[in-house]
Amino acid sequence: MKDKTFGNEEVLKILEIDPWLSSHKSDIDLRMSRYREVKKALLGDGKTFNDFANGHHFFGFHKTQDGWYYREWAPAAEALYLIGDFNGWNRGSHPLEKKEGGVWEIFLPGTDSLQHGSLVKVNVHHNGVMRDRIPLYIKRVIQNKKTNDFSGMIWDPKEQFNWTDGDFKIDRNKPPFIYETHIGMAQEREGIGTYKEFEDNLLPRVKKLGYNTIQIMAIMEHPYYASFGYHVSNYFAASSWFGIPEELKSMINKAHEIGLTVLMDIVQSHAVKNISEGINEFDGTVQQFFHEGARGTHSTWDSKLFNYGKHEVIHFLLSNIKFWMEEYHFDGFRFDGVTSMIYNDHGLGTAFDSYDKYFSMNTDLDALTYLQFANELIREMRPDALSIAEDMSGMPGMCLPIEYGGIGFDYRLAMGMPDFWVKTLKMKDDDWDMSSMFHELSTTRYMEKRVGYVESHDQALVGDKTLIFRMADKEMYWNMNKSSQNLAIDRAIALHKMARLITISLGSEGYLNFMGNEFGHPEWIDFPREGNGWSFKHCRRQWNLADSEYLRYFDLNQFDIAMIHMMSGEGLMGGVPQPLDIDNLKKVISFRKDDHIFIFNFHPTDSYTEYELPIHEDSSWKVILDTDEQLFGGQGRISHDVTFESHKLKVNPEYTGITVYSPSRTGMLLKRVR
Repeated sequence: MKDKTFGNEEVLKILEIDPWLSSHKSDIDLRMSRYREVKKALLGDGKTFNDFANGHHFFGFHKTQDGWYYREWAPAAEALYLIGDFNGWNRGSHPLEKKEGGVWEIFLPGTDSLQHGSLVKVNVHHNGVMRDRIPLYIKRVIQNKKTNDFSGMIWDPKEQFNWTDGDFKIDRNKPPFIYETHIGMAQEREGIGTYKEFEDNLLPRVKKLGYNTIQIMAIMEHPYYASFGYHVSNYFAASSWFGIPEELKSMINKAHEIGLTVLMDIVQSHAVKNISEGINEFDGTVQQFFHEGARGTHSTWDSKLFNYGKHEVIHFLLSNIKFWMEEYHFDGFRFDGVTSMIYNDHGLGTAFDSYDKYFSMNTDLDALTYLQFANELIREMRPDALSIAEDMSGMPGMCLPIEYGGIGFDYRLAMGMPDFWVKTLKMKDDDWDMSSMFHELSTTRYMEKRVGYVESHDQALVGDKTLIFRMADKEMYWNMNKSSQNLAIDRAIALHKMARLITISLGSEGYLNFMGNEFGHPEWIDFPREGNGWSFKHCRRQWNLADSEYLRYFDLNQFDIAMIHMMSGEGLMGGVPQPLDIDNLKKVISFRKDDHIFIFNFHPTDSYTEYELPIHEDSSWKVILDTDEQLFGGQGRISHDVTFESHKLKVNPEYTGITVYSPSRTGMLLKRVR
């Protein structure tokens, strides 16, 4: 949007929203000119990204009335041969013909020339080297359990899946309450969970908890289970670790049936470097998809990095987005590793404390342009769809519309929040800074929507610690029974609830929780590997803990249910919190949102029998939720029956306010009743 001029120059809306960007106007202009130029080169006149992103409809295997077409894009290859069990893995009997633009094609006459379930690969020749590769657009990949070798599989069931979710739409006026999940570890037994188990067991649980969105990790095929799905090998194949494609479709269909939005954790920031299983050097060259040299390798992740300036790569990745929305009815995406994409140094060790850090030679304009295209495509396909950026840098405009000069995401993960909690828990309770807490949890860029959270899967992985484990440590193994008395556990339970309530309430437009963390799951996540004897003991979720009424896990679970339903039902997400009292000595934070007041007393020992709160109006208030309720494992010190009438305050008689009892280590929510 351009609606002001300086001289003869039109000014993008982003510069009006954030005046601090005025010194970087040329950078924003460059961002938008690159967007327009590349879009024009890709689409020409009159076409959309929805018209463009159809690689999956041309490449790969496609059955017609007369037989099967198989096509690949392999510009540097010298020869391609289709191999599989259909031809006895003969590496010379089925050559592909080279067409224009690096495209290769073969037609197999007869609809039965390839059967459902047939195993296939393609033998690629380049510079005297022959390699058996998995087709780039294959929809299913399976592993031979004896040889550990992966092969593509023709997936053509006689009956197509019957979708019944045609009426499902996301209400974009409602905030997303996101339950981050992993199919394989969502079950209680020691082993790999399935799509079917998730549909039967987890979807009803998520619905009961009150979350309206599930965000699913590790959907794209990945050869190493312990990568958590972040080393993707096959971009158009749903992970075979968890079942067959129809079972994933059934799971998503069921989620829509009960009103749950389904987001995919999409990994387009990097790819597994494996040659046998992945797309690396498919045509014999690294530059087919990735940058060459050091720029093409992520040294920390040990993976390959896409060249987003290459038109064919843009086509491949945009087609990938469209495929998952079209084939599996995903409602949007959480884009992994956005910070890594948009900076040449991947943001490693960079403190983004100046706008100059966002606009320099370190910024990858091609990646920013690609993300603009991705968001435009998503919106073309589904105006109600959601896109979330995992960006810790806070790139200006990340969540502004493209026409404003932004990148087009709906939300950004507020990655500084879990970092803040980790740093805070390393301090003594008496040293906690209330001003810093309010600032870190409430501050955002102009018009940016954030998904707030205390912890995600990152904090639950082995090598890190969940919030509750940082506080309770080994005491969790012995003293989570309600009959036990333990000060460390009491503290952990109280602060676990308070951290969640203040994080969800201080201005975030969305909220995220990783499955099991809501009830303080005691185990870290450790995938089966050689170092732990390939054990699944720590790669599951012990739901029985949350369901056992004699355990404190049950209490934490009950609080999370109440909190999510209250925040949703009272419409308390987002908005600008009005600070009423931030007292670093008393360790108190109080703030108001229209007809609601939140009061948090983080002091480890001091309770305030007459806590005076100025509200400057004649009104009445009642407590509607508090972390100290006995139902939630608290001491029940706060009454929900008392009505707090406004009056002249004792300490400051010129102010009108209310006087409440604020016990130590409690958070409460009051609602105006008059």
